[in-house]
Amino acid sequence: MSTIKTVCVYCGSGPGTNPNFIEAAKALGRALAESKIRLVYGGGSLGLMGAVATSVLDHGGTVTGIIPDFLRMRENALTRVQEMVVTPDMHERKRLMFERSDAFVALPGGLGTLEELVEQLTWQQLGRHAKPVLLANIDNFWEPLFSLVAHMRQTQFIRAGLSVDILKADKVEEIVPRLRAAAAQIPDDQRDLAPDVARRL
Repeated sequence: MSTIKTVCVYCGSGPGTNPNFIEAAKALGRALAESKIRLVYGGGSLGLMGAVATSVLDHGGTVTGIIPDFLRMRENALTRVQEMVVTPDMHERKRLMFERSDAFVALPGGLGTLEELVEQLTWQQLGRHAKPVLLANIDNFWEPLFSLVAHMRQTQFIRAGLSVDILKADKVEEIVPRLRAAAAQIPDDQRDLAPDVARRL
């Protein structure tokens, strides 16, 4: 059965208006480090991105940043990470983030966070991978998305046989246990998307 060795975290490059968002990012970073789980993330040092990565490092964990060349200055690439991968574009960034991760967590964020999250949910829905995808619903941030997904089901745009398996955690301390429990149910041969398939998506 699959185990969680690396987690990709999608989140905002800004702090948001709620200080609990930054605190949650820091707490998640600590939880990943203490669980010996490598963080894969977008490579920046600002906002929630910087908070989660810095916290992993401060607590003795390991971090892989993956950032497109055009964002290195704008998002202040975090130089402390053990590994920084610079890609030519966003598509390559997302592909590598997928290939290097065993699970995905979305903290609060903006359109970029939403786009990356929805892509993973879509690939999962189409049977291209079975890696766990979890929304960190800090102070109910993701409730509008849960409502939208429910509306899509009600209006039959998400039909039987096209289920979306979204994990949810309202508290940071729930995240790692829920990811591990979900991963334990996945046969190894269903976990990975073949690299040639990933490049075509």
